[in-house]
Amino acid sequence: MASTSLFAQSTAASTKERNSPVDLASLQNASKVLHDQLSKDAQSVPEISEVLNAQGVQASSAYSIFPDDLRVPFQKRRHIGIPEALFQHYTTTDVKCNMGLLPEIERVWISINHKLFLWDYLSDNQEISSFVDQPSVISHVALVKPKKGLFIDEISHLLVICTPQSVVLIALSLSPNAGSSSRPSKEVKLYATDLTVPLQQEMISVAGTSDGRIFLCGADGNLYELHYQENESWFGKRVQMINHSVGGVSSLIPRFAISNVEDRVLSVIADPDRDYLYTLSGKNIISVYKPTTEKTVQHIQTLSSLYKATQEKCPASPAINPQTFQIVSLHPVAPSARNTIHLVAITTNGVRLYFSPSSSYSYGISSQSRSLQLTHVRLPPSNLIHPDEQEHPSRPSQPPIYGAPQGHTPNQSRPYVLSNIENACYIDGLTLAAQVGDVETVDYLLCMSPDLTRFGSFEQLNLPPSAATQAYYPGQTGGNKPPLTEYATLLSIQGRTWAIAPVVQPPRDEVSPAVATINELATQSGESPRQVMVLTNSGVSILVKRRALDYLKAVLEEYQNESNSQPMSEFLNSFGRTQSCAMLLCLASGNTFLDVSDQSHSSIASLKPELAVTAKQAFYECGERPVWSERTVFGRSDHVGTAIYSGRRDGLALYFARLVRPIWKSKLTTIGPSGLSQSAVSDDSLVIIQKNLYALKDLLDKNPHLFHSSPGDSTAARTATLEQEAWKAEHASVSELLSLLTRTVEALSFVLLLNDYKFGDILNRCDADVQKIVTSLTFEDLITTQNGLTASRALVNVIIDQQIGQQISAKENIRKAAETSNPAERQNWLAESLRLYIKGARILDLEKLREVEGDFQLLRYAKGAVELPLICAKVFDQDNNGLNYWHSGATSGGDVHRKCYEQRMRCYELILDSLSVFEGQTDQPAPPTSLPSEGIAAVQSHAYELAFASEDEMFHSVLYDWLIGRQLADDLLEIRPPFLEAHLRREPVSPEKYQLLWQFYVKDGQPLRAAEVLSTLAESDQFDLNLDARLEYLTLAVGNAKSHPVSTGGRHETAIAFLTDLEEKLEVAQVQLEIYNTLLPHVNDAPEVGARISALSKRLFTMSELYQEYALPFDLPVLKLLCLHVSEHRDEAIVKQIWNQIFEHIAEENSDPLAQAEQIVPTVVPLGQRFYPSESAFPLRIVADLLVRFSLERKERLPFGWAPRILVQCGVPFGEIWDVLHEMYESHIPPFNAQANVQAISSDIAVLLSDWLEEAKRPNSSIGRGEFPVSRIDFAIDQYISELHPDRRETKATYEGVKRQLRRNW
Repeated sequence: MASTSLFAQSTAASTKERNSPVDLASLQNASKVLHDQLSKDAQSVPEISEVLNAQGVQASSAYSIFPDDLRVPFQKRRHIGIPEALFQHYTTTDVKCNMGLLPEIERVWISINHKLFLWDYLSDNQEISSFVDQPSVISHVALVKPKKGLFIDEISHLLVICTPQSVVLIALSLSPNAGSSSRPSKEVKLYATDLTVPLQQEMISVAGTSDGRIFLCGADGNLYELHYQENESWFGKRVQMINHSVGGVSSLIPRFAISNVEDRVLSVIADPDRDYLYTLSGKNIISVYKPTTEKTVQHIQTLSSLYKATQEKCPASPAINPQTFQIVSLHPVAPSARNTIHLVAITTNGVRLYFSPSSSYSYGISSQSRSLQLTHVRLPPSNLIHPDEQEHPSRPSQPPIYGAPQGHTPNQSRPYVLSNIENACYIDGLTLAAQVGDVETVDYLLCMSPDLTRFGSFEQLNLPPSAATQAYYPGQTGGNKPPLTEYATLLSIQGRTWAIAPVVQPPRDEVSPAVATINELATQSGESPRQVMVLTNSGVSILVKRRALDYLKAVLEEYQNESNSQPMSEFLNSFGRTQSCAMLLCLASGNTFLDVSDQSHSSIASLKPELAVTAKQAFYECGERPVWSERTVFGRSDHVGTAIYSGRRDGLALYFARLVRPIWKSKLTTIGPSGLSQSAVSDDSLVIIQKNLYALKDLLDKNPHLFHSSPGDSTAARTATLEQEAWKAEHASVSELLSLLTRTVEALSFVLLLNDYKFGDILNRCDADVQKIVTSLTFEDLITTQNGLTASRALVNVIIDQQIGQQISAKENIRKAAETSNPAERQNWLAESLRLYIKGARILDLEKLREVEGDFQLLRYAKGAVELPLICAKVFDQDNNGLNYWHSGATSGGDVHRKCYEQRMRCYELILDSLSVFEGQTDQPAPPTSLPSEGIAAVQSHAYELAFASEDEMFHSVLYDWLIGRQLADDLLEIRPPFLEAHLRREPVSPEKYQLLWQFYVKDGQPLRAAEVLSTLAESDQFDLNLDARLEYLTLAVGNAKSHPVSTGGRHETAIAFLTDLEEKLEVAQVQLEIYNTLLPHVNDAPEVGARISALSKRLFTMSELYQEYALPFDLPVLKLLCLHVSEHRDEAIVKQIWNQIFEHIAEENSDPLAQAEQIVPTVVPLGQRFYPSESAFPLRIVADLLVRFSLERKERLPFGWAPRILVQCGVPFGEIWDVLHEMYESHIPPFNAQANVQAISSDIAVLLSDWLEEAKRPNSSIGRGEFPVSRIDFAIDQYISELHPDRRETKATYEGVKRQLRRNW
């Protein structure tokens, strides 16, 4: 956030100069603009009661129903399944199970027979607490407030547990759960109270009042009160059940109703804001009660004949008929300044009945209370889209027509009509209701919310048409104002619905001017959207209200992904340019309330960079340009006019106003519990507002073009002049708003500073006149008025005086520490000195800090020498400008960011200097005041401990670099401090960092991550590494990947795939090294040849690159085979060509057949030994074919068996060689069809079989006796002999010798 020094400097400067440097006139002009926007915001959307009851409208049924998912009012954010243990109980048939929601304590209650479980559905481990100390089956559970003074302060609620036999009260306490890291959760503890009352009637509904009274509805249809007190007395038991529906001694009040068994009370609802009770009977009768004195209630009113009253307001509606008119739930409406609705009732088919106080006073009721009457009937949507069709939306080709009956939806085949609603929820104008779906496992959820674009005034283009086309219900009287229109949709939800309840939100502070409860446009950038929980038998579903911001974000995403501009045009037409620009500015700058999943709102949620660019572009284009409007008198211009500002300027003003709305008119201070003044707004709220303001300021600072003018379309001189006037006025107004924005950010930092220094204490040290001014200030006054300047000036002076005094005291404490000979006293003086210096760190300059650091070094005070500079680094860089500059790699930000970065670095350098000093003092004698136990080694060790314990990531990075530079990297790896990994990964990376990083992972037991780093290091193009080093890194990577445990982190399959990839890369790198070594002698042949060869040592190549760029151009057959072998690429034509080339080359070099044969052996054998059995590089049949053809062409000069013996030397098994030769023998393809060649092959076979036999007979042979195919060879020899030419006596003798050996040995 912005530095407090800026606000303090401007206020302090005015103490020296009479004329303040702050332009108050500009600030006040900008503040007036904010006022105008806040007033428009308050007037733009009426309260829902104002819409419903406008000009005598008694019924309405207008809805906006769309077949796309951009405008659905709610979306499912999260589903949390019931824990398995409880779910198993629930699905068991031999138990009785009930459940419900307790949103105040963030629990679901689930009863299984007599056992009660409270499930924390939001915790990471879904904790469950239980209560099992009563024997009866639990039918209902409710949460109520306890009576004050009866329990200890820790008890915040009572659990009312209802069974058929009794009602039990259990005390409950809530406390923050420190064990949860993901969200602030609540720990629940249950306490027995011994408050139990036996029953004659089972209780089916419970309601509690704010003062702790408990009212219940019995199965007999009567209204009861469970009265409890601290002790029994003559006049009452400690706990008793009072029947308020039947007169008698037990009720202690006159009888006012007779229990009617035919019209039983079904439920009781409390209205804590008005202190009323409502009961609902089976015949749709609503009774109103007011709890009065202890044990008594006053019957206020009975609302009966509601069906008749409803029918009179909409006589021809098919939704109103006696068979389906059944009220299922009552919902008290929270009071607000403009709302007159007290109660909403919902029927089984979705009709909503709105009750408001009547204009006349009722008999027997005080002047403050008026009886309720049915004032409006809201009919359900009759043309809902079935959820099955909603899941496959199609955007309509034309925008929806305003006023079309029931929000006409084209191409709809299955309109859905509500008929059996069982659960409902109404909160702040939002309605959710569940009814059973078409299949057993699904319920349908009706979601409705006000469509503000239909009755709000946003200067939008699709203004409502005349009253004749509005969707009022026939027969009613209407005015010119548009009716209430709501978005409506059906969502499917898994399971059967048990309860629906809103997620509890903090109460909204009253601000002036007040906005309507339903005006989410005014509040969406400053508070969380409404969320509603739906409990089904499968778990808890959390639904979140989709705001206009969410709708706009989806529109931008659709435009970015599909280049579809229609939704953007619809949005702009619906909300108008000012509202649209304000929301686009919110999305572009980021906001703490954008991410609905972030419940803490502690950080700015931003769009993806590319989407933020789209938002900025839309902001610029949708905002249009300002216009100059001249005043004319009798048709002539008097050259005086006003600017009509662009949507960009108005959008900026509106968004700015909405951000400061919660505080702008709020008092700066209030009286705290201790009697001293304190900030009227909490630090958390101020920080959130400040973050959002700063995000807006940062966007505008970085994108000044958003308010630049663009070339006009008109060339007329006068038009151009008017346009310039308009732009001049716009720029002046925007400039004033930006000045106010900057000043507001600084002022909030100043208030937070005052809170740090205890606002009340600071204020008490001011003059009485200043105190009076401060207590009268609002936040607006503090920022924009002379009184605000005067007050802030005085407060700054008090802080400065206090800090100067603290520095003097701190220096005195250092002097005392230096003079004392008692180590304990010296540590106390030094600790107090450090505390005072820390408190006054905001006015410490670097020179003073360096002086203090020297004192701490001299006194060997490690804690002060390390902690004070660290704290000063944060104080000097309160906005984290320097930290962000460092995070960006010193590439983003201006002079301010760089200056903050340099100040941080100087603080860190002082710490490093202290560490060096402490190390250098090892060989020096201790000061005279030191005791023998204070060894300098201990001081040095303590200093390093404090340094490593720091949470300042930037300091850690500086410290690590310093230690590595002093050759202490191995020590760092042994310690493995918390930020070391991030430091080694941080840009700019280097081979040295990666060397340490992979070793870090090895020592940390993460070999797979070490392998990943080594792989990156080997493959990186940005490092100047030779080929040998890269090969070494890949080898190490493979070794580490193989060391990865099978079960670590569930990454086994990923690790195997990674290892396989590494091994393949290693093989390719080895090929590259071989190619490089082969070509290295030619590096000086020609410049371009040398450059290409040298490139092999610079980076790793792929196999394709090696083959295409080296093996082929340099025409190296062996390397070609190597590439084919490693890549396992099988291409018979290519490999055959390569082998032909090898044999042709040998034939060309020598003309003598024997010399050729001698050269073939040392050429082919190594290749065979290396590549066999690879069909990619050593296809046996091709090689054998070439060898046999070679021998046949020179059969007169080469001995029998020359070809097969070469293959044996290559490592080819005898059996496979025989198979290949036998195929040639049997073949009739030239040259094997010539009889002389067939006989020559037979001679080769004879030699092969003889060699094979000898090898099999040899001791320790690799060929087992059982593997030798005796029968097959014996049979084949008979064939060979029978077909042998008589001249082949030697071959025949060889065959016969083999047969004899076979018979002798087998």
